[in-house]
Amino acid sequence: MQTEKKGETIMARAIKETPILTGNDAFRFEMRRLEVENMSKEQRAENIRQLEERIANAKNHIVFHW
Repeated sequence: MQTEKKGETIMARAIKETPILTGNDAFRFEMRRLEVENMSKEQRAENIRQLEERIANAKNHIVFHW
């Protein structure tokens, strides 16, 4: 992305490199990744029902001005 400001070009900042986890940090990250709580099919269905209900309710409050 470039923009010009009074004759000078301003460049976007470079994207930083993604850090690599090693040692205890990597171990903790992996353990937390594996600690996902599994839901029953009934719980998942109820969550989806609630989400769809909230989406329908939110659509009643959103106004687009084109």
